[in-house]
Amino acid sequence: MERLILKRLQEWKDSPYRKPLILKGVRQVGKTWVLKEFGRRCYDNTAYFNFDEHEEYKQFFETTKDVKRILQNLMMVSGQKIFPEKTLIIFDEVQDCPKVINSMKYFCENAPEYHIACAGSLLGIALAKPSSFPVGKVNFMQIDPMTFTEFLLANGDENLAAYLESVDTLEPLPDAFFNPLYEKLKMYYVTGGMPESVLMWTEARDTNAMQEALSNIIGAYERDFAKHPDVKEFPKISMIWKSIPSQLARENKKFLYKAVKEGARAREYEDALQWLTDARLVHKIYRSSAPGLPIAAYDDLSAFKIYLVDVGLLRRLAMLSPTAFGEGNRLFTEFKGALTENYVLQTLITQFEVTPRYWSQSNPPYEVDFLIQRDNDIFPIEVKSEANVTSRSMRKFKELFDDRVKLRIRFSLNNLNLDDDVLNIPLFMADQTNRLIGTALEMM
Repeated sequence: MERLILKRLQEWKDSPYRKPLILKGVRQVGKTWVLKEFGRRCYDNTAYFNFDEHEEYKQFFETTKDVKRILQNLMMVSGQKIFPEKTLIIFDEVQDCPKVINSMKYFCENAPEYHIACAGSLLGIALAKPSSFPVGKVNFMQIDPMTFTEFLLANGDENLAAYLESVDTLEPLPDAFFNPLYEKLKMYYVTGGMPESVLMWTEARDTNAMQEALSNIIGAYERDFAKHPDVKEFPKISMIWKSIPSQLARENKKFLYKAVKEGARAREYEDALQWLTDARLVHKIYRSSAPGLPIAAYDDLSAFKIYLVDVGLLRRLAMLSPTAFGEGNRLFTEFKGALTENYVLQTLITQFEVTPRYWSQSNPPYEVDFLIQRDNDIFPIEVKSEANVTSRSMRKFKELFDDRVKLRIRFSLNNLNLDDDVLNIPLFMADQTNRLIGTALEMM
């Protein structure tokens, strides 16, 4: 598989300001594989230490803060060789090892010649704790599920991926590219971007194995819920998680606690929801009252939507059969286009530094699916899961905030085009959003 994060890891290696790296990402998103592959491609050798498999390694960090001594002990016990600048040192499953995380401060200050990358699932939870943490002494990187572009590369469609990267005019794509991309996107809705699921499909074309891979990943996440320090939160986390498909199936996708459990109140469940957010298993998108800067200043903290980390996991959690793949547009429109919204959000989160928001008002009701910040501009985004693209809400948003809206963006099954100030992006080009917005602004 080709993961685009490998390019960013290469930039980290070459940076004169490089610090020890903490790679964050949900369980089974490919952290270990990508670090080992990076070591194989870019270093003379890799020294790999797994603190879940070898708990005894933790002792070396508890008895001393002398990093040379720590490395010497690790080399002696494991038989692995470590050379400055030449070896990638991987510390894996560090989420329950605060001393290992804390030692990054001393590696940064006293031994910058050693290249160290740490990984672990639920690191977002570990790093949210106010324990001793090497502030300013580490670089962070986030690995998310495979994008549609990465799916194309894994599926042997390098020509389609290269074509998408090459599009530099806002004109309709020829059918020879549009039609196969549309079909491949349906496949991606079924597999999602978890590497094991993608592998089962792209290598073996085995739908049952792919379904089982997704079920196993969901099962692993649900077992992780029990790792919350307060055991009373475990059933609450589980109930929120299982409610997500029904939350997204409603016309108004605003998260409702009462949809988790009859009579549920925010104060009872907000810690459980925060755990899921810190674990990055869900994305929490706040309602924004206006397209202003900074975007967080306009957050309505009482209104938000919850999306899943991956569209394939959402499809599996919703028990939607892969057979929908063969039924025209059904995958795009199923349960009020929730898969499509989840997919678009996934791609936006990987491209823009600021988490997207959404905008709505009542009496009369209007809603714009997402607001994104690009540089110092805010852009409204509408997600249409069909070819019917008429939108009262986008018109209303333009009416209310005309002086602040340079460009409106719509994702749909229609072809690429720029019509006045509305940029229509085919759903399969969502990975190119940032670049296409730049092209549109240049043309206007």
